[in-house]
Amino acid sequence: MRILVTGGAGFIGSHLIDRLMADSHEVICLDNFYTGHKRNILKWLDHPYFELIRHDITEPIRLEVDQIYHLACPASPVHYQYNPVKTIKTNVLGTLYMLGLAKRVKARLLLASTSEIYGDPDVHPQSEDYRGNVNTIGPRSCYDEGKRVAETLAFDYHRQNGVEIRVARIFNTYGSRMLENDGRVVSNFVVQSLKGQPLTVYGDGSQTRSFCYVSDLVEGLIRLMNSQHTGPINLGNPDEYTILQLAQTIQNMVNPDAEIIFKTLPQDDPKRRRPDITKANALLNWQPTLPLQEGLKLTIEDFRNRISSPEAQHLASI
Repeated sequence: MRILVTGGAGFIGSHLIDRLMADSHEVICLDNFYTGHKRNILKWLDHPYFELIRHDITEPIRLEVDQIYHLACPASPVHYQYNPVKTIKTNVLGTLYMLGLAKRVKARLLLASTSEIYGDPDVHPQSEDYRGNVNTIGPRSCYDEGKRVAETLAFDYHRQNGVEIRVARIFNTYGSRMLENDGRVVSNFVVQSLKGQPLTVYGDGSQTRSFCYVSDLVEGLIRLMNSQHTGPINLGNPDEYTILQLAQTIQNMVNPDAEIIFKTLPQDDPKRRRPDITKANALLNWQPTLPLQEGLKLTIEDFRNRISSPEAQHLASI
């Protein structure tokens, strides 16, 4: 098949492209390189079945494809809050244009939605029928509400125009190729411990998250796309850890002498987050397979190689 991946040079998108290329599909990668990076897709640039288009999806584009994995949008607070208006435009206009493209060429579209649509949840764990607790005017709402509107658009295009959609609600994902400066908790702790800096925990560290390794997530996305289930379907690891537990785990793996310091919790930061993956398990026969300890080893190794590379040291000195 010919498959379009928006945000294909990003963290999750590039891992997805690796799988699609390995499965002998023809892949078009669309990215504006706001948080994506060419190094993530470097090995495919000369491949006859791979095409890279630098494009911002807040502008329309015409292509002929069979499937669309719509992943384009900054997903970490540091990046999506840097330009909140751009973030909501990416989620709303970008999704609108991609659904319009899917309608015209009769492609199936998978929307990468997010656990953030549940906000700071009153229900735990979160299942797909929970409608969320989102602050519509808070600093995170450009992303949370943007993704909620994207889901609305997807289902309206499905009902009104018969567009085939798949909606994945992605929970915390980590792994190689995460950006060093994305402000997410795993990358923060790994980079801080590798650089011998104190590990910064926000709040008292009792808030919880669930961490899914990127290869497990990609498997879930591909299964959902090729299933008969519209969704939304939660994709994440149901193992729940406190932020302090995560900090201590990474501290012990990298630098046991590193200090842990505590700072004020940001506004609207969810207190608990854990997916109910009953649906994914029953409908897609999917569940994560890589334990946190093993996934962290791979992630730390990847960060270590990047941080110690001459290119990284050159950039740090500028």
